[in-house]
Amino acid sequence: MLIDTIAGPDVRTVVLVEGVSDRVAVETLAARRGRDLTAEGVQVLPMGGITNIGHFLDRFGPAGRGLRLTGLYDHAEEGFVRRGLERAGFGADLSRDALAALGFHVCVADLEDELIRAVGVAGVQEVVAAEGELRSFRLFQRQPAQRGRDTAAQLRRFLGTRSGRKSAYARALVEALDLDQAPRSLDGVLAPG
Repeated sequence: MLIDTIAGPDVRTVVLVEGVSDRVAVETLAARRGRDLTAEGVQVLPMGGITNIGHFLDRFGPAGRGLRLTGLYDHAEEGFVRRGLERAGFGADLSRDALAALGFHVCVADLEDELIRAVGVAGVQEVVAAEGELRSFRLFQRQPAQRGRDTAAQLRRFLGTRSGRKSAYARALVEALDLDQAPRSLDGVLAPG
């Protein structure tokens, strides 16, 4: 299980993310900012879905290894994060601001949406073209389920239509964004603690 992939005693901070594409985005932004997460004792750990957060909090939080924890979560998954942190002893009745103060940052609606807004629809289409997938995206836009949706929504859906695409675009979009426009959630999990 992913929970056993944590590094040895040099790890002081664990960044909990839902999946591999989130890890790619966090690590790519850190590298773009000139940070060496390994040297800093930071490991980005995908949980295989937000519903697993309780296991990770138990293992690495106050009742486990006592490591500093931060994380990303999607807006719709906030309840899982709140309940997990409350059960792990991080407080009660945690507001979104309290979650952020604990190091857990919301992506509205999800990280792909954050990156699309940060890079801009035209910029994302340029990235899609650079990846050699603009023709595929144009065909995707003509599908009945996509007609009538705005281009940002179409792009968000397109990113998740093939295995490995979300991770590839997480890297490409973070590389394409203006660092001054990085999503607050991504910057938040990388803030020193």
